[in-house]
Amino acid sequence: MSQILVVNAGSSSLKYALFEYADSPRADDSDSPRRLTSGLVERIGDGSGPPDHAAAVDAMHADLERGGYPLDDLAAVGHRVVHGADRYTTATLIDDGVEAVIDELSALAPLHNPVNLRVIRLLRSSYPGVPHVAVFDTAFHATIPPEAATYAVPRDLAARHQIRRWGFQGTSDRYVMGRAAEFLGVPVDQVRLIVCHIGNGASITAIRDGRSVDTSMGMTPLEGLVMGTRSGDLDPALVSYLVRVEGISADEVEQLLNKRSGLLGLSGESDVREVRRLARAGDAAAALALEVHAYRLRKYVGAYLAVVPDLHAVVFTAGVGEHDPATRRAVIGPLGHLGLRLDDEANEATTAPDQPVRVSPASSPVAVLVIPTDEELEIATQVAHLL
Repeated sequence: MSQILVVNAGSSSLKYALFEYADSPRADDSDSPRRLTSGLVERIGDGSGPPDHAAAVDAMHADLERGGYPLDDLAAVGHRVVHGADRYTTATLIDDGVEAVIDELSALAPLHNPVNLRVIRLLRSSYPGVPHVAVFDTAFHATIPPEAATYAVPRDLAARHQIRRWGFQGTSDRYVMGRAAEFLGVPVDQVRLIVCHIGNGASITAIRDGRSVDTSMGMTPLEGLVMGTRSGDLDPALVSYLVRVEGISADEVEQLLNKRSGLLGLSGESDVREVRRLARAGDAAAALALEVHAYRLRKYVGAYLAVVPDLHAVVFTAGVGEHDPATRRAVIGPLGHLGLRLDDEANEATTAPDQPVRVSPASSPVAVLVIPTDEELEIATQVAHLL
């Protein structure tokens, strides 16, 4: 057995997990990576946590040492990288050339790729003789057809600046797709799903025959759903309007839409649990925020029913999708005329499942599932397959 370290670096956090896997494939599925331990280093650079990502990596190593995992048998390091554009559509061995492209693509993901690259360089320096593998969030969405990926802007401009719908959260989508296909007894290359990844960041993906064919996030993760602090869809003219009437820069508008909008902008809280608590206490702004949040989700589910005929299931995953029955009820409840139904008792009983759970009646033509996501396991699996 060998070990795979998986690292997921965010702007102010470092999530990691250590897996072991069999060096030689086996006849059964016992060669799938098995989680040994995991952890999270938070509040990087805010004055109360590690000052930078180098210190966060040191903290990760210290945590692993204390837990009895000194990384003596490390076979590979898997890195989550947000943006691979059309350059990387599968798990990729990292060398200096790959690093250079990740850096180049930072223009498309300025909040994510630079941090991903910083940690890649730190760990490649720490483990120079070990393969390092990048797994890209955008890779799963490389199959989106041109009619869904193309924005109606001048072709030469789009080509020059790589303007198109890229999609994100694809690592989670790929993992959940596999679990859903297994649960439903459908070959993965035939499964048809609408996956609702609802957390602080959120997206909905239409999957037809095991391939992403549309997704709500676009050129950046700002497009689409109402999220914890992101606005989601809006009139693009709002940007220039705010520049004029507020006297702020385009960069400041971008920050406002990414960091101060969404549920936070509508209610003062970005966490659905807190917004729901305020709504129960009679806060009208919080109640409206929840209605806007659910309406946008419901509208995308309805739109993707037109994209994925003969749908097998709608799947809820990630923090809110897995833990909040009220959100699932608000999204699916009004869609009975489209063949979607909930088993209210099963839905209310399902919070934080450790296995896929069906929360729709057995007689319903389309299943509604709750499936816990595991991006780290998906990365480890892709790394093991590549090795």
